[in-house]
Amino acid sequence: MKLNEIRNNSGATHAKKRRGRGIGSGLGKTSGRGHKGQTSRSGVAMANFEGGQMPIYRRLPMRGFKNPNRADYVEITLERLQAAIDGGRIDVKAPVNAEVLLAAGVIRRIRDGLRLLGGGELKAKLDITVAGATKSAVAAVEKAGGTITQTVFKAEKNEAAGGNDG
Repeated sequence: MKLNEIRNNSGATHAKKRRGRGIGSGLGKTSGRGHKGQTSRSGVAMANFEGGQMPIYRRLPMRGFKNPNRADYVEITLERLQAAIDGGRIDVKAPVNAEVLLAAGVIRRIRDGLRLLGGGELKAKLDITVAGATKSAVAAVEKAGGTITQTVFKAEKNEAAGGNDG
């Protein structure tokens, strides 16, 4: 095989359709767009347009609410924490917080804080600071002989944004 002999397998590529190039091409005259009307012209915008009747997204009632000020926590399980300890990325003698986990590459970003979930088993004695933790995670850390400190970043975030005067 030589460089000048390299080509795609037969049938791997298709020739571009040449529209509006005579009746012999099969796509001459109207170029496959039919006759007249909105869709035959450029700039057609028909997404969600129902011919003037009230569209379905306006006929149906709005449901639910998405709180724009909701805290977005990074969640980490005990299993991932133990795997990082076993891999030597976290020093168990030093206190562990979100910055330590970020530097160790266990989490990608801190967002509004760290939330510890109880999936898995923790064998190492840890002093860990998190924004929140599940009851099973707190029990597992204390069972292993460690301590868990919970801080609430959410309250600080709301005060910085003006707080709730209600």
